[in-house]
Amino acid sequence: MGERIGKSGDGGIDGIINEDALGLDAVYIQAKRYAPDSKVGRPALQAFVGSLTGEGANKGVFVTTSDFSRDARDYLQKVQHRIVLINGDRLARLMIAHEVGVRARKTYVLRSVDEDYFTEF
Repeated sequence: MGERIGKSGDGGIDGIINEDALGLDAVYIQAKRYAPDSKVGRPALQAFVGSLTGEGANKGVFVTTSDFSRDARDYLQKVQHRIVLINGDRLARLMIAHEVGVRARKTYVLRSVDEDYFTEF
């Protein structure tokens, strides 16, 4: 149960995920597609925290295809909002684990000797 907002003038919020059917609790999403060598800095996180405050929200997820600067990560220790950071590596792992936006091309079966089979005889 979510809503995609992300467009010009979105107020720094790209999406909202309702944690319950009534929409009483929500997680706000911000997503940035950056080049691998360009990190999300503290100003972007400060803007997101400001957007959360403006919405009266206290939970958010900030996703990027690149990574977060040390200054940005340190800043989150100083705010009361609960914000989860997902960098490009973690995003790829989550996509694979939950089979979102990925496709299996080839499957391999690894076999090992079943020691119990041979001890029964």
